[in-house]
Formats: sequence, C-alpha cells, structure tokens
Amino acid sequence: MPREKTPTSIGGTKSAGPLFDKTLGQHILKNPLVVNGIVDKAALKSTDTVLEIGPGTGNVTVKILEKAKKTIVVEMDPRLAAELTKRVRGTPEQRKLEVIVGDFLKVDLPYFDVCISNTPYQISSPLVFKLLRHRPLWRCAVLMFQREFALRLVAKPGDALYCRLSANVQLLAKVDHIMKVGKNNFRPPPQVESSVVRMEPRYPPPPVDFDEWDGLLRILFGRKNKTVSANFKVTSVLDMLEHNYKTYCSLTAQDVPMDFDVKKAVMDVLEASGMAESRAAKMDNDDFLKLLSMFIDAGFRFTAK
Repeated sequence: MPREKTPTSIGGTKSAGPLFDKTLGQHILKNPLVVNGIVDKAALKSTDTVLEIGPGTGNVTVKILEKAKKTIVVEMDPRLAAELTKRVRGTPEQRKLEVIVGDFLKVDLPYFDVCISNTPYQISSPLVFKLLRHRPLWRCAVLMFQREFALRLVAKPGDALYCRLSANVQLLAKVDHIMKVGKNNFRPPPQVESSVVRMEPRYPPPPVDFDEWDGLLRILFGRKNKTVSANFKVTSVLDMLEHNYKTYCSLTAQDVPMDFDVKKAVMDVLEASGMAESRAAKMDNDDFLKLLSMFIDAGFRFTAK
C-alpha cells in the first residue's frame, strides 16, 4: 500500500527518522486533496461500516471516521497500528475505530458496507478477489493500485492491457478508473505511478461457476491473440479436457462413447459457437459466457472436480 511510517515516539523515545518497512510497501499518502478525493468517491453514509486496508499513519482513516458510523482497519505492522490508535486516543472518533493487526489475506473479514484501501501493490490481485468473494456483498470499494494494474482492471476488449484479470473482475463487478495519483503524492515516493478505481459488485452475482469460467479463460488468454481454435488444439489442453470429460461421465454414471474423439468434440463445440476463429483479445464476457455454456452442455469441464 503506498504508506510510510513517520517519526514517532516508541517507549518514550523519539525516533530519529522514518520507520519504513519497504518489504510491506509502505508509502504514506500525504496530499490532503487526494485523501479527500478518495473518501468523497466512496460516498459514505453516516450509517456505514467501513473497512480500510493498510491505514498507515491514518491520514485517510481520520477522514473516514468523520463520516462513517464505524471504521475497521487491517494493518500488518504493529507499530503503525499503535501509532494510529494513539492518533485518535481521547477524541470522539476513538470509539468508532477498530484495529485488526494482521495480514489482510489471512484475517477473517467482518461485515462492512464500503472498503477503502491504499493497497500494498504486491497483494493487489489476491486482495481484489478476496473482496469479491466476501459475503455478504458490500456496496462499493475505492482502491489505490499501481497504474498499470488499475488500467488492466478497467481494460476493454481490443485494449492492449485487456487480459484474464480484466474479464474476471468485470464478470463480478463494475469497475471505473476515477483518478491518477502521481509519485510525489506519497512519502517516500514509490517507483511507479498510481491510480484509484471504484468497484461495485454485480448484484445478484452472475450464475456461473467461477472456477469453470476461470479455467476457460486460462486457455483463451494463454495466447490471447491466437484464434480460439488454435488455443484448443494444444495437446495439454485436449488431454485435460478429455480427462475431465471422462471423470464427469464416471461421476454422473454416463458411458463414454466408444468412438469419442476429444479433438473433434471440442472443434464441434467451437464451430457451433461461431467463435472458432475469434481471438480472446477482442472477445467480451458475453462471448465467454456463451462459449462456457456450450462446453458445459457438451459435457466438458475445465476443472477436475
């Protein structure tokens, strides 16, 4: 998360300098205009419970506390957690703050309405999918990421950065790029530019087995500029599909046809779909959903379960 530790008092002794832990990606967001912009884009209500990931020294936290009913922060660094607690001690906001010290990817998340995160860039992808899997669904999330990662989240078919991440996230949520944040808005400055996105989960969630969906997309985006049929002619792909097909038949007490030819069966599905010569780089989620449905109807599975 771009964030940083400022000079602080520990055990009654003032430190001589910043207490950064670069392994945790600590860079403090210091520009109050950006801080206010992030909180404003969350459109907080006075009844909201807000989850903040990586609060650092609390520059964003104190603004959230002014607007929300309750703020729950997850901070991996015990020293920063202590500094944040100290920052609100004795103020009316103290009772509205709950601090969880731990690794966001490992802690059990509580209920929340809105999430705000100055994200540790090394955990960007698992953080997004942990949020999207969380139930009950939340209303929105305002998240800071490395610029290129943020642009992948919002990329559309035909864009250079369009990828499996784009399609997976957009299946589950509406994502908008809301602001660019330059390096100099942080202390110390990170090596990359940043961007903020706003994410709203799709409700109800799409009625699709996400593991099957992702299995299909792994094949298609492995070589996104190749034709769909070329990606499905790869021997390892055909072997996997044949194994899963036979497993599915066994589990559902169906006989595998004596003349079963996996390559022909797969090509038949692709021809029937009209997408054999399409390329993932220019296909949208409706295309992927149609193709997945046709494979499932033909008895194919993309996961071994």
